[in-house]
Amino acid sequence: MEERMNEENAEEVMLLEDNIRRLQAEVAELQRQRHSFKEDLSQPMRDALSLLCGHTPQGGAHEVLSSLREEVEQLKEDLRHQSRMNGISLRSCTSRTLQSGSTKAVQMCVSGQCSELEFQVEFQLSEVKKGERPEKMVNSLNVVMGAGALDNFSSFLSGVEESRDLLLFFRTLRTFADRMDERRRTFQHFQAKYPNVVCVPGGCSSSMLTLHHPHLPGCTLLVHWFVDVTKEGKVAPKVDLLTKIPNRALQLFPSRAVDGAAEAFRGLTRLLGPEAALEEVVRAAGLITDD
Repeated sequence: MEERMNEENAEEVMLLEDNIRRLQAEVAELQRQRHSFKEDLSQPMRDALSLLCGHTPQGGAHEVLSSLREEVEQLKEDLRHQSRMNGISLRSCTSRTLQSGSTKAVQMCVSGQCSELEFQVEFQLSEVKKGERPEKMVNSLNVVMGAGALDNFSSFLSGVEESRDLLLFFRTLRTFADRMDERRRTFQHFQAKYPNVVCVPGGCSSSMLTLHHPHLPGCTLLVHWFVDVTKEGKVAPKVDLLTKIPNRALQLFPSRAVDGAAEAFRGLTRLLGPEAALEEVVRAAGLITDD
């Protein structure tokens, strides 16, 4: 009986020893794989750290770095070319993927500048399968503009956010910025050309220019240049001439001539354009004399 128990114990001991040897072999294999894995990663990690620290990499890593630098420079040049073509410069662009069940969408936020107008556009883009070809669709659109454009642009923004027409926004923004630049350049031109007559109280980016008669104190012509934008994205300048003449000075002018000044100026604007029309007003009102 005792001899049988000793035999069973010996078998269990041998089984345990076999298990121990097998586990030791597995541990040794894992350690070997770990060491090999570290060796495989060590050189790429050293190269990556060298690049981050500004050291010159060795071997093929140097060629990869040169290629990446060339690619980045090419992308920068492409971006500058696009900015020159469309007049829009982007400062930042972030994206975030949204997953809801089987529907995937991308939340985008783009900020930049078009001339002096700053903007930030947030929109959600999703892919909808129509027939064989999937189509991208804008689900939501929110536009934030700089304070300088809100008075002229707010009604259009409401419409474009409702229609989620991203292309219409950027196309109209460029046209609107061009008309604003035209007004600013014209005001700068007249202020520099006739400094004793022309005044721009709110700066050349404002919508008001005043013409003061040098020999008739209190007689002022007010030019209000408004850039109108419809909800459909049509951009057009509206330039009006207002007169500010004291009662005593009105006795020197026929009332019909004063009352018709605004309508005549609108006709000149349609015929000659705003800048040439302003030049005619300056000369016709006797604000300057030819040499």
